[in-house]
Amino acid sequence: MSKNIFLFSGQGSQYVGMAKELCEKYDAANAVFDTAEKVLGYDLRAVTFDGPDTELNKTVNSQPAIMACSLAAFEAAKAEGITFDGVAGHSLGEYAAMVAAGVVTMEDGFKLIKARAAAMQKAAEANSGSMYAIIGLPAEEVEKICEETEGYVVPVNYNSAVQTVIAGDTEACEAAAAKFAEMKKKAIKLNVASAFHSKLMQSAADEFVETAKTVEFKTANVDFYSNVLGTKLEDFSAMPDMLAKHIVSPVKFTSELAEMEKAGYENFIELGPNKVLTGLVKKTLKGKNAVNIENNATMEKALASLS
Repeated sequence: MSKNIFLFSGQGSQYVGMAKELCEKYDAANAVFDTAEKVLGYDLRAVTFDGPDTELNKTVNSQPAIMACSLAAFEAAKAEGITFDGVAGHSLGEYAAMVAAGVVTMEDGFKLIKARAAAMQKAAEANSGSMYAIIGLPAEEVEKICEETEGYVVPVNYNSAVQTVIAGDTEACEAAAAKFAEMKKKAIKLNVASAFHSKLMQSAADEFVETAKTVEFKTANVDFYSNVLGTKLEDFSAMPDMLAKHIVSPVKFTSELAEMEKAGYENFIELGPNKVLTGLVKKTLKGKNAVNIENNATMEKALASLS
C-alpha cells in the first residue's frame, strides 16, 4: 500500500463559495460548519459561501473559514474511503491537521483558531506589515537580500526551492521587493493583513497562548509534521508554547516535504481551498502523486488518481 499524507491549506487561498458543494453532498462536511458556528457564535456559512470578498478576507473570518473548508474536505475524503498515514498544514493549516490527527477535538480546534484569528487581526491593525512571495531564487539568496535591506524584513515561508515568502515592515518589504525586481525576479504582494510569522505578530502570540493553555492536547495518532521544526513532531507536551512560537516563526515547508519523502510518502492530498500546496509539492518532489480536494470535480479526480 502506498502511503498517503493529507496537507491542509493556508491563509490567502480563500475564495467566496469554497466548500459549498462538499457541504451539500456530504453530511459530515456540513456538520463541520455546524460545529464551527457553535464555537464562533456567528453565521460562518454566510461569510464563506456568500461573501463578500472584503468580509471573507478579514483575518478574523478567513482563518476559521479556511479551516472549516479544509475539515469539510477532510470529512468528505474519509466518507469516500480515502485513508491517511500522516498530516501537515501550511501556517493556519496546521490547526486543521491537529484536528485530523486527533491532537485536539474539532470544537477545541475552532476555539483555538477563533482566538488566533482575533489576536492576529488585532496585531495586524496595530502593525503595518506586508508579505511578498519571491519567485525564482534559492532561499539563501532571498535571506541575503533581506539582510542587506534597511529596516525589518525577513524570510518567513520556505515554500519550495524557488519560492520564499518575505515579511516585515511595509517600507522594508517594498524596498526588498524593488531589489528583487531589479534582479528580474518576481515579487508578488500577498493578500494578507500584515506580516505573519514575523516578530510583528509577537503581541498576537502573547495573547493567544492564554487560550491555548485552556485546551487539552493529545499525541497525534498519525505522523504529524511541524512548520516550526520542519520535521515530524514527536513531543506534544508543550503545545501552547509551540503554537505561540508558530505565530512568529518561519514556516519550514520545504524541510517538511523532504522529511515526508524520506518517510516514503507517495500520495500528497491537499484538503482545502485552491491548490497552492499541491503546486509546491509538484515543484519540490519528483515522481509523487499530488492532488487537491475542494469540490466534487476535484474529489472525482483525486479518487481516480488514488485508485
